[in-house]
Amino acid sequence: MTTRRTIVFQGEPGANSHIACREVYPTHEAVPCATFEDAFAALQNGEADLGMIPIENSVAGRVADIHHLMPTSGLTIIGEFFLPLSHQLMAIPGATLATVKSAESHVMALGQCRNIIRKLGLKAIVGADTAGSARLVAEAQDPSRAAIASRLAAEIYGLDIIAENIEDEAHNTTRFVVLAKDGDWAPANNGPTVTTFVFRVRNVPAALYKAMGGFATNGVNMTKLESYQLDGEFFATQFYADVDGHPEDANLKLALEELSFFSKEVRILGVYPAHPYRVALRA
Repeated sequence: MTTRRTIVFQGEPGANSHIACREVYPTHEAVPCATFEDAFAALQNGEADLGMIPIENSVAGRVADIHHLMPTSGLTIIGEFFLPLSHQLMAIPGATLATVKSAESHVMALGQCRNIIRKLGLKAIVGADTAGSARLVAEAQDPSRAAIASRLAAEIYGLDIIAENIEDEAHNTTRFVVLAKDGDWAPANNGPTVTTFVFRVRNVPAALYKAMGGFATNGVNMTKLESYQLDGEFFATQFYADVDGHPEDANLKLALEELSFFSKEVRILGVYPAHPYRVALRA
């Protein structure tokens, strides 16, 4: 008997991460985890095969926790997925826009729906995740409480949608990365590829400028470059980057060699196929 493969996500059943799991890996068992740390631990301990982790949103920006967890996790990015989001305002049956006074959800979802929250004069309440907020609203049976979550969450927890598609921006999209404990790099010369890495530059004048020069001179397209502090120190900065291409491509190989010369550390977190959404945006 074959054991069904599992994929973990942060949140409760009905979360957007749950939807992403079902769309990309419909034959895997989607397993909810209370926190990102729990999801990472399940992968590290071999309790799960894959993880579906949100890393950034087109409206609310990056998911900061992931940038701190990824570099030291020992996990590999093996894929990416872009999920267009559609948020719904939901409450218990019988509640209306006139009765609700608060909206509960994950901080990212609240940030993506500021306009309607302000328009309706609702009190924004931060919850652990979107689906968990929907569950709590359903359990409370209070017509003054609403949640911002997915249609799947409304279905699971028996809530009525009282305002549809309430996101501020029509382009509201979350990018997920797929993680594995011992994931392989995508093969070279096999279609559009993304390489993700972190690095720390040496403490020399213009080190970052010099480190980045190799990408420009070798014609490598860098699609993301973000910095964040390490260990609470203002001057211990780590950079997170995505670039187009494979480390075996001649131009990217040269760029990474130049980066290494000006860096204390360079660590590749994953080499994986570019999602069609990314490719379509550049067409």
